[in-house]
Amino acid sequence: MKLKRVLKWSAGVILLALVACLFIAYWTSTNECFRNAGSVNNPMKAIVHCEYGSPDVLKLEDVEKPVPNDNQLLVRVRAASVNPLDLTIRGPWLIRPLLGLRKPKDTRLGVDYAGTVEAVGKNVTNFKPGDEVFGGRDGALAEYVCGLADRAVALKPANMTFEQAASVPVAAITALQGLRDKGKIRAGQKVLINGASGGVGTFAVQIAKSFGTEVTGVCSTRNVDLVRSIGADHVIDYTKEDFTNGAERYDLIFDLIGNHSFSERRRILNPNGICVMAGVGGAGWHDDFGKRLAGELNAYLRSRFVSRKFIAYIAEFNKKDMLVLANLMQSGKMTPVIDKTYKLSETADALRYLETGHARGKVVISLE
Repeated sequence: MKLKRVLKWSAGVILLALVACLFIAYWTSTNECFRNAGSVNNPMKAIVHCEYGSPDVLKLEDVEKPVPNDNQLLVRVRAASVNPLDLTIRGPWLIRPLLGLRKPKDTRLGVDYAGTVEAVGKNVTNFKPGDEVFGGRDGALAEYVCGLADRAVALKPANMTFEQAASVPVAAITALQGLRDKGKIRAGQKVLINGASGGVGTFAVQIAKSFGTEVTGVCSTRNVDLVRSIGADHVIDYTKEDFTNGAERYDLIFDLIGNHSFSERRRILNPNGICVMAGVGGAGWHDDFGKRLAGELNAYLRSRFVSRKFIAYIAEFNKKDMLVLANLMQSGKMTPVIDKTYKLSETADALRYLETGHARGKVVISLE
């Protein structure tokens, strides 16, 4: 009995200590907004968010202009774009342990950019001042950005505008790696893209066609003509028809919405077919994000016991794939679809529009 009381007391102390640690971590979590107030020596304009919340928390403020190290290049940003990733400004509790418990650890916003190289580090030989480039780097919603020359940056194709090139990195690399690396796409296959009119979806349709596949796109009535215009062989209007009830079978489903059950999607996959789960709910903000994520996790686990596979992944930037995307644009096999363009000072409006889930293609920020 004495041992049992000691164990119970010890467990209580450990639990209390854990709660205390979480409480302290929550209330002491902060960011550089307070520390950097009034200490900018070489200013540039950038979008920052010192608190979690709606797009109303975004501010256009002076921050320190970055200086490239020996392996970096400094780019004057001419255009950027917004992604569902940027909606983490709302701070969903599910991922706050990664973002910062009480306040966001990273106060800068944006990843996609295109612009002109202003300076390079002494070890950089593949870029020079004046080069027009596009790439991915945290804090891209700003007048300048610094990035490693051997990572997520490539020369902008001459046939693309800065706005077009800036719309590419996150969305197109998500489509490319999902279809090619996870979906094992190959010529002659039948591919269905659920969410074909959004940022990732419009790239996915074109990339899938570049592999020589037969593509079916799923979208709403207003986007049928758009999806057909970018190369889809067949278009299903989800307001009139549920693609999981059709007679067609597919080798690969690239699902950006996640609004159907494991059984429904499994039924329309060919034996050994693959469903790549590339999104939860599409581009807009969804309060039931956790529920949808649980549904995709359930599909992933259940597919471990059948021939048809359900795969989730996180896209990663790399130099090789940036060059693949540049070549697709240069050859005319992939042309970005831009819905709306906003000024840097209007970034909050751009995110409000993205939140609606009705963007056709990409939403771009112009710094011209």
